[in-house]
Amino acid sequence: MRFASHRDVARAMERGVRKAGIPVAYSAGFSPHPRISYSGGAPTGSASEAEYLEVAVTRRCEPGDVSRRLNAALPDGIDVIEVVEAAGAASGLQLDASQWHVTWPGVAPAAAARAVRAFLAAPTAQVSRLTSKGTRILDARAAVITLTCEPDKACAENTILQMVIRQLTPAVRPEDILTALRNLSTIEPASPPLATRLWQGPVSALTATQLAVAENQPGGPDSPQPGECPQELRPTPVTPVRRSTQDISRRMTDKAVRLVAESAEKAPASQARANDQLPRGTLGHLADPRAREPHGRDCPNARNGATEQTARRP
Repeated sequence: MRFASHRDVARAMERGVRKAGIPVAYSAGFSPHPRISYSGGAPTGSASEAEYLEVAVTRRCEPGDVSRRLNAALPDGIDVIEVVEAAGAASGLQLDASQWHVTWPGVAPAAAARAVRAFLAAPTAQVSRLTSKGTRILDARAAVITLTCEPDKACAENTILQMVIRQLTPAVRPEDILTALRNLSTIEPASPPLATRLWQGPVSALTATQLAVAENQPGGPDSPQPGECPQELRPTPVTPVRRSTQDISRRMTDKAVRLVAESAEKAPASQARANDQLPRGTLGHLADPRAREPHGRDCPNARNGATEQTARRP
């Protein structure tokens, strides 16, 4: 899934919400869209275990039931770790920084440590990125809060980079920081690096020791040396859902059968089904009419009037 773009993930999520029968709300207007908002999508080519999105619904739903339904409807590689109910519009997600775990293949730990020290000592580290609006110059050093490296236990020829990046505008990505490191030390990796986002949150969640390391200042007798990873920034033990690879040919069929059976047992007979959540053209739906089409869209007289008007055009 790291090679899927943000728009591909968004389309898969919209289809999964409709397939799971979640009573999602729709925007008003000529072309309604499901009210699903995403916070800081991961760049294409990067994996992530800390993606957030908000889904507006027309009635209150149990978070556990929503999580179960979405996990059954979403494709393999996209797993729902947790579903919580938003307290209100004022309690939006504050994602000011993100932690990344980057595997730098073919780079010795000693050479990576020298590059990291040179990067942290530099006042600025400008890199260029080609965008749809032309070439943009970014300061990669200004976005880095912490940057450490350590040997890869799985392969002695690789290096693991742990970095906490401040989310600025324009956004600085891990590949921009790797470009700055290569410019300062002329390091060329053996293959493209693999980046995985492990955490997102506010900058205030960082401790004083982490901020001292970010400013290249001693944080005390136990403060990590350049090239070491501080204990507070080590990857949080997150255990995503790992689905079995057995019976692949029957996996989707088993999902559909299980979803229908569980819905029939827990949901009342009057509850809307997944097919009743269509944005238009569905009569007799039980969802809140405010989430549906504007007034008159499904009116037979309005449709007949539109047909007659079209017929009178020369």
